[in-house]
Amino acid sequence: MIEKDSILPTPTRPTSATDTRVTLNTVATKIADAEKFASQSVLQIQKITTKMKMLALNARIEAARAGTAGRGFSVVAQEVSSVSDEVSSVADDIQTDLSRRLVDLTADIAQMEKYAAGERLVDLAYTAVDTIDRNLYERTCDVRWWATDASFVQALSTSSPAYLQEASQRLGVILDAYNIYLDIWICGLDGKILANARPGIFDICGSSIKEMPWFKAALNHASGDHFETSDVMHMPLLNDGKVLAYSCAIRENGSKSGKICGVMVTCFDWASQAKSIVASARMDAKMRAKNTRVLLVDRHNRVIASSDDTGFLKETIIIPDDQNANVGFFTNEKLLIAYHNSEGFETYSGLGWKGVVTQQL
Repeated sequence: MIEKDSILPTPTRPTSATDTRVTLNTVATKIADAEKFASQSVLQIQKITTKMKMLALNARIEAARAGTAGRGFSVVAQEVSSVSDEVSSVADDIQTDLSRRLVDLTADIAQMEKYAAGERLVDLAYTAVDTIDRNLYERTCDVRWWATDASFVQALSTSSPAYLQEASQRLGVILDAYNIYLDIWICGLDGKILANARPGIFDICGSSIKEMPWFKAALNHASGDHFETSDVMHMPLLNDGKVLAYSCAIRENGSKSGKICGVMVTCFDWASQAKSIVASARMDAKMRAKNTRVLLVDRHNRVIASSDDTGFLKETIIIPDDQNANVGFFTNEKLLIAYHNSEGFETYSGLGWKGVVTQQL
């Protein structure tokens, strides 16, 4: 056992001026200070040359009064006046050239800042879509695994109320362990819901989903390795909850190649799960001050999740044709918009979604 007093404190490195983080804002501020200093210096030079001109003028006047004896002094006065003109001209040129260079440098820094911000937002966009892809990959595994459960096959094969009740209880057990779903259904070949995990909350047995494209697709799959996914939607049967539905054929004997006897449907609780992803993005005070939003956008360019809970299925994000289709950032009149397409995960190829982050300019 290590005695408490024997634990040595971790040494800390003293801070110094070199530890101060230099940001683009810091550089821009110093450029503004340099421009101000240069302008003040040139103004001071111009004041001095003005005094020199006045002295030269007075010298010429006095030389004229002195007549022949003052001719030499008049030449000196003329040269002083010429030198002051040259100095003034050089000062003007310096100010003009330096101002132009500082303006160009300021523009370059603004461009660098926008690029750095864009790259940062692209990273956030990628994190959002990659996180949801990894989550949904597991959901594809869930529906294919549960479709092989013997109690579901037996319930569909016999249509016995007792077996259907047992199947409903079994679904409830699954849902208790996987509370990321709103409900789980077993459907007959005619599209009627025969059992669900939460009959006490959703009294939907006997309801039909036969017209749903993701139900129809499951009936035509070649093997149990296949599954179908809906678009994110409001589900009327689940009190209009936001759902991403997965479907997979249930086959005789739980075999991947067995005859289809029904369909398993899992209703992923989209609202809470997606919110946890887009709202967890790390933002500093500057990003929050610019109303930075993290979004998930579907293959139809519709916003399906946002960190500020707005725009669901109403707002669209269109990537301009002249932009890279997969990843990048661009600006419109008001926003810096970064995006990254889904890359999928493992055997899950994704749904054509993208992560998007917007920030006020």
